[in-house]
Amino acid sequence: MVIVIINKEQKNASHKMMNPLKALGKSLANYLSKPNENASSPATCSPEQLAATLRQGDVLLVEGSSRFSKAIKYLTQSTWSHAALCISDNYQSTDINVKGCELIEADVHDGVSKVPLSKYCKLHTRICRPVGLTTQEVAELVTYAESRLGQQYDLKHIFDLSRYLIYAPPVPTHWRRRMLALGSGDPTKAICSSLIAQAFQFVSYPILPEITKEQLEDPDCKRSFNEFLHIRHHSLFAPRDFDISPYFQIIKPTLNDEFDYHKLIWRDDKRDVEHLFSRNKVINNNKTSSKS
Repeated sequence: MVIVIINKEQKNASHKMMNPLKALGKSLANYLSKPNENASSPATCSPEQLAATLRQGDVLLVEGSSRFSKAIKYLTQSTWSHAALCISDNYQSTDINVKGCELIEADVHDGVSKVPLSKYCKLHTRICRPVGLTTQEVAELVTYAESRLGQQYDLKHIFDLSRYLIYAPPVPTHWRRRMLALGSGDPTKAICSSLIAQAFQFVSYPILPEITKEQLEDPDCKRSFNEFLHIRHHSLFAPRDFDISPYFQIIKPTLNDEFDYHKLIWRDDKRDVEHLFSRNKVINNNKTSSKS
């Protein structure tokens, strides 16, 4: 009986010690995640175009403008600072709207949660689409992601990234990948890119696997090799990896909607007229030169 009392007291004492650290983490998260509207890039398509293009299983990359985003973009040397997974779409509906699309993400405030597409439709985004997944595999992908709902965001990741906001150290490129392996490593906690990487690894879909080559044993094929893919640890993935992966298609909503540049309306102000005049002059000079 005495042992039980001691264990409870130790548990309570440990819980009280963790509260200040948790409170500090949340305060830091609030500070780092506050968006800077002046530094944000505009959306390159309308919300309706984005909703009509997005499919279940797509990865939506987001260019954030917060301090938190700044650190991620520095380490990855990329435009993209956040990633979310599309878990429901309405592109087959006769009434296409932003409300019909739903994403799942790991957020510094709410942890792993579902969010509407409207949260990001006014920001600069990019759609990365896996190729060849069956309907069943997409369902398994979504089911895995949904099984992580309610898990906390890895606050240690926030503490680690905050170091790069004090000053931008000259980090060699080949070290940056390892520096992204941040966080506590606790499987009950997540960050945005690692959550999505684990979901795709669950259905054995490649993102950026490590590749090794082994020479064939056939003596007549000395220059032939077998390539083997190896799963990269999920903590090493960043949002940009879905962009540069050779296994994801980049989908442009503007081009996906029967784009015709002839229908664009240009304003013929003085500056544009001068630009067109100089352009035509260069073309005419080139034609004259080629004839001579």
